[in-house]
Amino acid sequence: MSHRSRASRVRQHVHCDSCYSRRCRARVEVSVCCALTSCRLLCGAVFHLCKEEDHLLLCPNVRVPCLNAEYGCPVHLPRSSQAAHLQVCPASVVCCSMEWLRWPSDDTDPHNDIALKEQVMKEREEQGEVEALDLAMALVDQKELFNRLKMKPLYPELTEAEEEELKDEKKEEAAVGGSVNSNVKKESSEVDLPTSVRERHVEEPAQTNVVQDFSINIEKYNICEMMFGMEKGACAVAEAEKDNPKENPKPEEKVKSQRQDGVGNKSEVDDGDPGAAGAQSCPPPDTSKMGLAPWQEGVLERLGWELTPQEYNMYVVHHGRMLMAFGHIQACTPREKDFVYGSLEPIPVQTVRTFKVPVSYHYRERVYDTDVRPPTETRSVDTSDLGVGEEEWFCDEAETTLLGYADMEVMGHKISEPKAADGLFVDIGTQTHSFRTAPFKAKTTLAEVTVDRPLKLHLQLQTERVSGRHSRATCVFTFLCGHTFHRREFATHFRNVHSDIQTSLSGWFEQRCPLAYLGCTYSQRRFQPSTHKAAVYYNQQLRSFNLRPTLVASAGEASRPPRSSADSSDAQRRRRGGGEDSLSSLPYEVLCHVATFLDSLSLSQLALVSRLMRQVCSTLLQDRGMVTLRWERKTYSHGGAKWKAKPVWEFSHLFSAVDSWHMADTPPISAHLKVCPFYETSEHSERVPLPSMSKKKEDSKERMSLVNLFTGNRWPQ
Repeated sequence: MSHRSRASRVRQHVHCDSCYSRRCRARVEVSVCCALTSCRLLCGAVFHLCKEEDHLLLCPNVRVPCLNAEYGCPVHLPRSSQAAHLQVCPASVVCCSMEWLRWPSDDTDPHNDIALKEQVMKEREEQGEVEALDLAMALVDQKELFNRLKMKPLYPELTEAEEEELKDEKKEEAAVGGSVNSNVKKESSEVDLPTSVRERHVEEPAQTNVVQDFSINIEKYNICEMMFGMEKGACAVAEAEKDNPKENPKPEEKVKSQRQDGVGNKSEVDDGDPGAAGAQSCPPPDTSKMGLAPWQEGVLERLGWELTPQEYNMYVVHHGRMLMAFGHIQACTPREKDFVYGSLEPIPVQTVRTFKVPVSYHYRERVYDTDVRPPTETRSVDTSDLGVGEEEWFCDEAETTLLGYADMEVMGHKISEPKAADGLFVDIGTQTHSFRTAPFKAKTTLAEVTVDRPLKLHLQLQTERVSGRHSRATCVFTFLCGHTFHRREFATHFRNVHSDIQTSLSGWFEQRCPLAYLGCTYSQRRFQPSTHKAAVYYNQQLRSFNLRPTLVASAGEASRPPRSSADSSDAQRRRRGGGEDSLSSLPYEVLCHVATFLDSLSLSQLALVSRLMRQVCSTLLQDRGMVTLRWERKTYSHGGAKWKAKPVWEFSHLFSAVDSWHMADTPPISAHLKVCPFYETSEHSERVPLPSMSKKKEDSKERMSLVNLFTGNRWPQ
């Protein structure tokens, strides 16, 4: 029951509190019972009149906001329709979490496709458009990867110290040294000042503390000074009374003296002045035996009673050195207190062979052993002995960085990371790099380093599935789809994009020439939608697949002579003079009706054409669009910042649903091999005799064996 119903229950009647009958015939009385009534929203409920407010909290016909109202849904609907509305709610969105791996290309692999990549990139520079789906996806993944990879984790020695880090170091030094000293001087000079003046001086650094984070609050500093001052004073008193046996009695004498002091104080209180007696009965407390500082006596005993075992162990860990210096704990366990090895008798060593090697120990030969190690000689060498030119000293930043991150993912460590082989030897690896763009800044990425260089493809065209070993949290070569879709659109997106197209690019949905490893760039798409003629393309700006309809020229257009460039330019001038194209000249209602036949991806692109088309597409946002929260950072004038969520309406990147695919009307790949420039035939004009055609004596029964045929012992021809 809600808080509102509990508050109204106090004012309800005695009979109405326990009455739930629709046919109640109790007599209406003041403060006892009220009349029955029905719901004004016609839901069919009958209740006492005093329960009307409580019924509105449960009535199915009350209009309430959507359950996703906090996520941007503006719909108000009856409470009974909330569950059904979630299926079409614009704020009910799903982010695609499909992942895939794309590794760097391996130059040492004999089956690599380096020649294909070089030819493909040359054609891309000449034509300016990429039609191959696998190549377009690889370029987008490479761009995202380069923006993700940072140079500092691999090359910390080639990274410059950032200005912010230097400022932070200066702030720490100022906070530890300069600020404390300056505040101490200010505090000492303000001792004799009036209270109002001191408060004014205290408020000024408190206000400047908002801008300067390294300044220290005076109030907190005074409290800390007071605490350490009391401990320091107690330490001085303890040192002064250290050699006085009267002031430091034994525990038994201390108890007796306390009892005697108590009896004496009682008699003095009865005979003398009670005020003076009270002053004499309360001697100044010994603060040296009450604090929790490491230099105070009995600190471990007091901590054992006041702290938990976890807090006690943490205190010993942090103050262990000081506790050993003041004699509270010992660095090593005494032999008489060691219950494990304290009772063991030392074994005298009589001969060298007294020590017996354990049976479980197995010796392994290592390259560090002097007997196994090959003889070496110390010489001074130089890179000039390698015969390498100065231009070849520098490494390619992209290839070296990708190799370093791939080694970290596969091997689990850097290339030059030290590795302990056993308890005696450690392998220390050194790897030096020479880059033209070094040194790097702290936040420099690989994309910033290669921004002015010609585009090269360093990743493989084929993708792999993500396994449990390579997850997105640990592997930098994992890529995420990340597109947001309406809940009813997600199943179609995953089936068409990831199951039908993306996972079938390597030879099934898109087929390349068998001689692609030699550099042939020919490829063809074998499937198209069965309902309409369209081709699949990949949009690199949107990072999504789309369907582009295949337009068939009519007979009239095919019979027309082709226009010249001058005629086409004149038509463009007329169109610009009119100010609108032929589509925009249609009535607004017709445009809205035409837009209903477009998919979500087409609507998102049509809204970018003009303001008119944006208004046309906005009419479909409630039914076809979705609303998401976009976080924006707002900076205030005083220097503070705050993140705020802003609802944004948009269309998803889903193309028209394809229920089935069929083979496209494309020639087989064998037809391309007839004209493939990399398909070279070798014609042999010389005659090769068969083994049965060789000259052999008729009376000889010796026959040529298969072994003699391949070993070179052939019959004379």
